[in-house]
Amino acid sequence: EEQMIMGSSSGDKVGSCTENNSFKASEAERQNFDSGEIEEEDYYIDDEDEGCYDDDNEGSDYEFDESDFNQQLADKFDDLDLPPGVEASVPWLQKAATDDGPGNFKSMSEIEDEIGKKYKFFKQFDTVEDFSDHHYANKPVGKTGKEWTKRIQHDWKLLENDLPASIYVRVSENRMDLLRAVMIGPQGTPYHDGLFFFDAQFPASYPASPPIVYYHSGGLRLNPNLYACGKVCLSLLGTWEGHGCEKWNSAHSTMLQVLISIQALVLNEKPYFNEPGYETYANNASGQRTALEYNDTTFQYSCRTMLYSLRRAPQHFEDLVAGHFRERGRAILAACKYYMEGNKVGSIVPDEDDEDKELESANAEGSSSSSAVKPKNNQVDLRAGAGVVRPASFKTNMEVLFEELLMEFNVKGADTKKFCAVKLKKSQPAAA
Repeated sequence: EEQMIMGSSSGDKVGSCTENNSFKASEAERQNFDSGEIEEEDYYIDDEDEGCYDDDNEGSDYEFDESDFNQQLADKFDDLDLPPGVEASVPWLQKAATDDGPGNFKSMSEIEDEIGKKYKFFKQFDTVEDFSDHHYANKPVGKTGKEWTKRIQHDWKLLENDLPASIYVRVSENRMDLLRAVMIGPQGTPYHDGLFFFDAQFPASYPASPPIVYYHSGGLRLNPNLYACGKVCLSLLGTWEGHGCEKWNSAHSTMLQVLISIQALVLNEKPYFNEPGYETYANNASGQRTALEYNDTTFQYSCRTMLYSLRRAPQHFEDLVAGHFRERGRAILAACKYYMEGNKVGSIVPDEDDEDKELESANAEGSSSSSAVKPKNNQVDLRAGAGVVRPASFKTNMEVLFEELLMEFNVKGADTKKFCAVKLKKSQPAAA
């Protein structure tokens, strides 16, 4: 199966994507990030009401009542378009079930425990009633027959039984043509720990024709095969040229195969070489340098994609998003720090215990000059030999992304104590 889309990269231009896309970023917006500017973008829905309401604090000379105070705070934020995780996690942003006061609110520990439990029991495959925010929700499939239904049920069965641990799928009971999948970025790649969402539709001609797949890009092109307009370029889907077994086969190809191919062959260690013709540069220093630079940009885009998912999780995957980043938040933040120190994106981040042991060993062998100058294997040392230096914008952008991720992970209850302590220490004025 791995040969199925080997070389199934895209040489098509973004402008050739003619599907009905729910999000398209302007050229100016894409250039903003490249120039080092971090802008907030809405991931799925264009918000119409983004304004705040002025709060006139009149008549303040009354006896303080905590329940009344909490209610006023909640009212103040009623009409703001807040990320769903915030309202679910901050007690005074919740509405009390009765007028009995704060006693009805859940504590932060209770909320975090609830997130953990829902994540633990989140099924890899499940059916839902509808997909109101699905990319193809407003695109009727047309007239279908019994064979169409039977084949899709067969695909459902394969997905239910054989999905890899890092892919989750939801299908619709009322719209059998719709499917949504999310895959966790593989370790050792610039996509590690990210969540990548795809909406698919089985056309009326399925399985004679392959499914139509849309990637929720947020306007970012973080892979040669995944366009900013949402197009997924894959021979298996018929969106890129292919030969023989690389192409869709109505008798043997399945939706499961499509998802595994995207994760294994598209979200790989060095996606730069997915671009047609670029594989010829894989064996020279110049090509490897460019691939590392591409990975730097890709990881930044992946971090922004994390933020989009956290702030507006796709329908039916809210519990997965909250639980995944609660569990992996600490590792993601550690990776951000590690890469900002000059290490390669995708390289293994040592555990704290390993770092302590390495430091002790270095101190014990301090008299040895060879050990003192021994470089780290993960360091981006291509710079010295070829005069390549990471642009300053990488660290600048990562610092901004790190702070935003830290805040979002805190809301989800991730273990961020270490990073919060460092942040607090830096914010305190130095002792005289």
